[in-house]
Formats: sequence, structure tokens, C-alpha cells
Amino acid sequence: MQMKKYILLGLISVLLSSCSEYQKALKSQDAAVKYTMAEKQYQAKKYKKANRLFEVIASEYSGKPQGERVYYMYGKSLYELGQYQLAAYQFERLQKLYPRSEKAAEAGFLEAKSLYNESPKYSVDQTYTYDALEKLQSFLDRYGSSEFAEEANKMTLDLVTRLQKKDFEIAKQYDQIRDYQAAMKSLDNFLANNPGSVFKEDALYVRLHSAYEWAINSVEHKKKERLETAKEAYETLLRTFPETKYKKEAEKMLEKINTSLKSLT
Repeated sequence: MQMKKYILLGLISVLLSSCSEYQKALKSQDAAVKYTMAEKQYQAKKYKKANRLFEVIASEYSGKPQGERVYYMYGKSLYELGQYQLAAYQFERLQKLYPRSEKAAEAGFLEAKSLYNESPKYSVDQTYTYDALEKLQSFLDRYGSSEFAEEANKMTLDLVTRLQKKDFEIAKQYDQIRDYQAAMKSLDNFLANNPGSVFKEDALYVRLHSAYEWAINSVEHKKKERLETAKEAYETLLRTFPETKYKKEAEKMLEKINTSLKSLT
């Protein structure tokens, strides 16, 4: 029991000593002292403490040889704390101040990844998504053969898919509110702008549904033309996706389209 007490007291003593050293470094006017303590905290993964010191000394080391490492650790500390916008800024600074740094490629990647992490789900404003895509493309243009390129490509695809989903959901909403003409136009634009989209099959089906509803509920003197348009939408879906998951629904619509066309002859 006595031994445990001594061990506990020893640990408390070490902890207090460590805190005291950190506080001394924080209050010190010597940038080198702060730098040494900041790196120590960074290596110990105590990013919040490291960040407080890097924040103070970064400008003092700007342009100096040690500044390259300062900005890298500062950016990584912020990144690990989830402060992605601030992290992106520090990684950008590193690249601008030290363009030939051996950390330039990683900094470019982490800058883009920081913005990628800020990108929201598809249904809200996508400003950060566009910013992240721009940075990812810039990174890939410069470091397309780097070790980070594969992950950068995956993130790019993910962001592009988010933007496509947003556009598709907007187009689909017109169909849901029964504004079928607007839905068809919006879906045509979506398909033209995103020919290889993962949402292509869904978009073609919704396009068929809008065309079908527009035709079936049309006034008599415009019905034939609109039924033909709906039939073309069916043929486009089946030609593009012969085994479409929407085949059953599409066949039902085609049957009614054909029946309605026969009744008009």
C-alpha cells in the first residue's frame, strides 16, 4: 500500500513538473524555447498544447529554414484537432513559403483533404465541396504520381458524386411535385452534363415517369405527341440499361402508353 502511495506521488510530481515546463515555455520570450516545447508536445500527440505554441511562433519562423517544419506541425496539429479550415491555411502557407520543401506534396494533399473534411452532405450549400475539388485537382496536376494520388482521386470521385446527387435530387423533386415538364428538362440537362453518373439509371427512369405522367394526363390534341415522347424515354432507358432495376415499372408504363396510342388511331 505504501509502495502504491509513493508511485502515485511520483507520477503527480512528474505531471506537475511537466505542466510547469510547459507553462514556462508558454511565457518565455525565447522563440527557440517555445519551438522545442511545441515539438515535444506535438510528438506526444498533445496537439492542443502544441497548437498554442505554434500559433505564437509561426510568424517568427516564417521564411526561415525551421519554419518549414513549424508550419507542417502547426497544420497537422490543427488537422488532428478537427480545425480543418485553419489547417488548410497553414498547409497553404507552407507551400507558398517553401515550394521546394520535401513536405510540399503532403502539404498540398492535406490542404485539399482538410477542405474535403469540411464538405457537407449533398443537400446543403456546397461551397466547401467546390473549394475542395479545386484544391484536389490542383494537387493531382502537380503530384499525380505521388503516394497520395490514389486517395486524392477517391476523394475527388466522392465529391463529384455528391454534387451529382444534389443535381439529381433537385431534378427529381420536379417529378415529385408533378411539374413533369420542368422535371424532363432538368433531367435532360443532368444527363447531358453527367453522362457517366452513377445516377444515370435513376435519372432515365424518373425521366420516363415524368414523360409518362405528362402524356397520360395531357389534353387530347397533344396526347399522341407526348405519348410518343414517353415511349422514346422508355426505349432510351431499356437501351442503356437492358436489365434495369426499374424494368417491371417501365413495362407497365409502356403497356399503358401503347394502349393509349391505339385508342387514338
